[in-house]
Amino acid sequence: MNYFMPTRLFTGGDCIAGHSDAIAALGERCLVVTDKVAAKASGALADVERVLEDRGVAYSIWDGVTENPPVAGCLEAGRIAAREGAQFVIGIGGGSSLDAAKAIAVFTANPSLDEAGFYGMSWENDPVPIVLVGTTAGTGSEVTKVSVLTDGAERKHSIHDDRLYATVAFGDSKHTHTCPRSVTLSCGVDVLAHATESYFSHKADEVSRAFAVRAIRLAWAPLEAVAAGDELDAAARQQLYEASILGGLAINTTGTCFPHNVGYYLTENYGVPHGFASAIFLPAMLERVGAEDDAYAKAFYEEIGSDEASLVGLIRSCLPRYDIRMTKEQISVALPRWQNNGSVKNTRANVTTEDIRHILVSMFM
Repeated sequence: MNYFMPTRLFTGGDCIAGHSDAIAALGERCLVVTDKVAAKASGALADVERVLEDRGVAYSIWDGVTENPPVAGCLEAGRIAAREGAQFVIGIGGGSSLDAAKAIAVFTANPSLDEAGFYGMSWENDPVPIVLVGTTAGTGSEVTKVSVLTDGAERKHSIHDDRLYATVAFGDSKHTHTCPRSVTLSCGVDVLAHATESYFSHKADEVSRAFAVRAIRLAWAPLEAVAAGDELDAAARQQLYEASILGGLAINTTGTCFPHNVGYYLTENYGVPHGFASAIFLPAMLERVGAEDDAYAKAFYEEIGSDEASLVGLIRSCLPRYDIRMTKEQISVALPRWQNNGSVKNTRANVTTEDIRHILVSMFM
């Protein structure tokens, strides 16, 4: 077994106010990192501001986070935080805001660092402490050491480092209630991608598989309901948020497999939201790992209490219809990015670039 997570995690109703001492202990000034809409609409920003003001912590807000956040923006925010003397960073939002906050914490401590130095992890100083407040049920970034950002060439890359763990993370599912249906579906199906890919990772062990199975079982009914057009009540929102955290704990040990990395290509070139982009390739992964290790696959389906057809059916019910078309030339140009790729090699099946070519051709030509 291999399990490590130094983050102090608080969940439940009003957990931010209930554990404000954990925030106040980190310093007298901070930078709050958010997007322009969701953090306010969810009520999470107001909850954080109330605690900071009650505790006498000075703060400024950088609300420049966008979907698939670029490294350049994080560098800018980190330099602002450094000039202001921020002692820690608070990220509020979905995966984009939380991943950006992790990078901003690095740049706050290393304001002269550039993009190459960031990705090369040649950080002279450790990041300033990080506080993460989740407002979506999907990424699990609250509990991972991963930050996924877009580089100067507009390519998505993930960076993994123990120094990117949050010092404190908060998960109050009431902050997910304002998520529109499309976001709930995209983030929710990302939970299925995290948990399923983790289970079929070469790095999976007893602990990660337990997290993965529990995440899928918890996410199933809420996702089925949202896909059918139903509104989720508070209990279902809580259940889906718990699944998100468990999915994050699973991939924190194992990493993801080829659906995530190939999904990046759809996000970069066709604007497909991350969760949908990853989930699109899950059926292909399930088919391949089942063919190569039928006994392992059968154990997975027994543990989640379902079968391949039902899981694939749930995944596809969550996906919008996309009219994506690729040419042979486009696919050939893209294939080298998956040669010797870590996520591809992490898959519990022998997946080659020719396999990925076949998948892309069959789906998008």
